[in-house]
Amino acid sequence: MNTAGPKLGVPRGRVGERAGFSLVEMMGVILILSIIATIVSVNWNAILPKAELHEAVREISSTLSGTRSEAIARNALFQVQYDIDNGRWRVVTPFRVDGGLAVADQERRALTWSSLPKSVRFQAITIDGVEYSRGIVFVRFDALGSASGHTIVLVQSPVDNRYTIEVQGLLGLIDYYEGVRTRPEAMEADFR
Repeated sequence: MNTAGPKLGVPRGRVGERAGFSLVEMMGVILILSIIATIVSVNWNAILPKAELHEAVREISSTLSGTRSEAIARNALFQVQYDIDNGRWRVVTPFRVDGGLAVADQERRALTWSSLPKSVRFQAITIDGVEYSRGIVFVRFDALGSASGHTIVLVQSPVDNRYTIEVQGLLGLIDYYEGVRTRPEAMEADFR
């Protein structure tokens, strides 16, 4: 009688039974993972551009709303400057750097520039009916809540997505639209 127990380290079962995956099975798993990765990356690239454009619209709209609120709360004239060529904007306050109200425009304290995402740029900014596509332009927000009526058209490369931000002059309210939109001229019949 053999009183020795089973040998340690030897698996029970049939001799020659495989313990792993074959090369064909591994290649199948790799193929499936690569297909999933391709689908995810294609969808991500389709979503990301619109996300960057929407982020730019939200940031500019937030700046405009905040500037309008500050102008009303502080009973003073604020400006927003747009640097069209460099894709950035900033708020110019009515205060001097060392305190107090500025007397001249050169004394006004300008806040730091905010930039558009790399894929987004200003196509045009129309202020009171005049379209600008280059340079630095500014709009105003006064203490009564009114503003320079203007529209900002943002375009995103390479997909050419466009978005329009509109600031209504009399009320200073902000609207935004997908695509390029211009408000039609008021007609005499509109006031009857």
